[in-house]
Amino acid sequence: MNNIVYLYIAANVLFSLQGFNQPQFVQKYIFNVSAILSGKQYYRLFTSAFLHANWGHLLFNMITLFFFGRTMVYYFGAVQFSVIYFVSLLGGNLLALYLKKDQPYYSALGASGAVSGILYAFILPFPWEKIYFFFIPIGIPAWLFGLLFIAISIFGMSRNADNIGHEAHLGGAISGFITFIVLQPAIFFSNIEIGLAILVPTVIFLVLIIRKPEILSIGKKDNWQRWD
Repeated sequence: MNNIVYLYIAANVLFSLQGFNQPQFVQKYIFNVSAILSGKQYYRLFTSAFLHANWGHLLFNMITLFFFGRTMVYYFGAVQFSVIYFVSLLGGNLLALYLKKDQPYYSALGASGAVSGILYAFILPFPWEKIYFFFIPIGIPAWLFGLLFIAISIFGMSRNADNIGHEAHLGGAISGFITFIVLQPAIFFSNIEIGLAILVPTVIFLVLIIRKPEILSIGKKDNWQRWD
């Protein structure tokens, strides 16, 4: 059953390797606001999620996908895993596109939107499983990791000072979380306190930044490339 995880990892590796060797390949398939909105090259919303900036970027995303993806496939099957993966991928890039729509040169690449969605879907069925945060050797419960992830994403978006695509991370995470709830409502209601503790503040924050992005200076101009 875990063959689907290996398939997605292989696709990411092969596509990224092509990009490592051919910069023009990256420019053709990377997420770019102008190319998507003005050029109507909507395929970039998907293809950019199979590109990576370097080996470190690729390995971090694929290791995360390997460990959490296999668990999700084992318990919920390849179809539900794939639905969560691609909905998260698209949700992350759509949020980034909306928030960066006035920055035509903004570009991004990476699978973190999809991977964040899988990781966040993992939280509801396994809220007390230990997750190791940025290689800190002390594990923390998955539900606490979820809250910290949201806080770090919000902080990163507000500072707007690094090359991490926090918008895609946040959009992917909440898309994966909501998709899992739709696919497995019984699990949500069995862990409703944890589910609402993560879902409610995140949705409120998303509504706020969509309606008033200036609250976190998200409208600040930046033209550099981001890693998702």
